[in-house]
Amino acid sequence: MSGQPGGTPAARLRALVVEDEAPLARAIADYLSNDGFDVDIAGDGETAVELVARSRPDVVLLDLMLPGIDGIETCRRIRTFSDAYVVMLTARVGEVDKLVGLSVGADDYVTKPFSPRELLARVRAMLRRPRAGRGEAEPPRRFGDLTIDPGAREVRVGKRVVELTPTEFDLLDALSARPRLAFSRGQLREHVWGSHWYGDDHVVDVHLANLRRKLGDDPKAPRYILTVRTVGYRMGEPG
Repeated sequence: MSGQPGGTPAARLRALVVEDEAPLARAIADYLSNDGFDVDIAGDGETAVELVARSRPDVVLLDLMLPGIDGIETCRRIRTFSDAYVVMLTARVGEVDKLVGLSVGADDYVTKPFSPRELLARVRAMLRRPRAGRGEAEPPRRFGDLTIDPGAREVRVGKRVVELTPTEFDLLDALSARPRLAFSRGQLREHVWGSHWYGDDHVVDVHLANLRRKLGDDPKAPRYILTVRTVGYRMGEPG
């Protein structure tokens, strides 16, 4: 692993694999470890929540079907205190299951059986997205009573701080950086997930619906995130 200036080694990324099938969990963990991750394994949701609180992983690979509390509830609990990227691992192929996972704060999903190479590519694509300040301070962006601070990655509606997942913030960041531009779903997908992402554009709609709900934006009469018919989305008027 490359070092930082002065010879200080770069910090290793940490992953948590939450999977009750031990051979599969170990296979995923070995693959991530060989790519430079420090990896923990949990076989149930309760243990996963405790490990996230204790070890603060950068990414959580979370099976949907778990003993005790399932992956949906586990994700919901994790999201109350952690902004780690969450990838749902699911054997279900139904659209409803995928959407429910995203609605409670998952950033992505992978359907079993999956290629470890594909899984690692998607994890790496997410982790390339900035999660802290960008070095150069940017002034806050304002849209009515909505304030977006890109450097602090903080969003407020009035005085209320809005807790967003990393993916939700990245979508809002992309839209608000060029507020007069109407983005297609494909453009937003590429901006946030990268050009090599394997998912479909409908995921963009789900995340934006969650984002609108958190901002208190009525989809029938939106103030902040506007739907542009036949194109996609853009921000409302700055000010």
